[in-house]
Amino acid sequence: MKIGLDIMGGDYAPKAIVLGAIAAHQSLNAGEHLVLIGDTELIKPILAEEGFNPDHFEYVHTDEVIGMGEHPTKAIVQKPNSSIAVGFNLLKEGKIDSFASAGNSGAMLVGAVFSVKTIPGIIRPCLCTILPKIKGGTGLLLDVGANADCKPDILLQFGVLGSLYAENLWQINSPKVALLNIGEEDEKGNMLSMATFPLMKETNLFNFVGNVEGRDLFNEKADVIVCDGFTGNVVLKLAESFYVLTVKKGMKDEFFDRFNYEQYGGSPVLGVNAPVVIGHGISSPRAVKNMVLQSREMITTGLVEKIRMAFK
Repeated sequence: MKIGLDIMGGDYAPKAIVLGAIAAHQSLNAGEHLVLIGDTELIKPILAEEGFNPDHFEYVHTDEVIGMGEHPTKAIVQKPNSSIAVGFNLLKEGKIDSFASAGNSGAMLVGAVFSVKTIPGIIRPCLCTILPKIKGGTGLLLDVGANADCKPDILLQFGVLGSLYAENLWQINSPKVALLNIGEEDEKGNMLSMATFPLMKETNLFNFVGNVEGRDLFNEKADVIVCDGFTGNVVLKLAESFYVLTVKKGMKDEFFDRFNYEQYGGSPVLGVNAPVVIGHGISSPRAVKNMVLQSREMITTGLVEKIRMAFK
């Protein structure tokens, strides 16, 4: 297994990324290897500082970087030797089994669709994030930013993708899938949710349990919650602020500690032909480590192949 990691992506790259790679290495099994993609001249001093044997990693040198503020499509085309572009080429050629980066998220999405491409039958790939549950365990929210505008059939497919993720990575039998709405009643919502509800109610593709409201995000009503990417991104950013606020207020609470994005690594891109994980721009070494482990789980569970089979 070869897990590709972009060491140039993120606000604290390359040091935070390399330190995260070192931490992840301790948790990898025999036959599981990290491939660091980026300027190798920047990696060596960090490894030397940490007294880490460089032979534990494989390296692919690049000399271009896609900045956080660059236009995703233009950057991918105009910077073919950037760490993100090279990473996706390696993924496309099968030289790595997954690719993760805390860099430009738009470039990561564009790169995924242009290189390994969307799985046949899927209208739009999406991003998902993990929701901590008040009684323990976790749930899944999708989409959280890849598709600001959606149609009912797209949301229906998100339900399938989320259900497959929860079933295969968390071993939840028949995950409960819900539609995020402004009320529980069948007829509630805007035009999108009212058109989506009957599609989900009639489907046998997943276990639909109806509408849920914002107050249900962290309880046990659903394992997977579906919404458009605009709504999901607003929810995600609000949820991330919970942990920050508790820290600023000097509060220590086990539940709110679980809103720390570092615990989960990044957001998987579901619906493309290879495991791709997009990390937070401010990813710390701990977040990078968990991003690598998340990539490993997507590989070992064969999630992409299971999604591909579901959409045949």
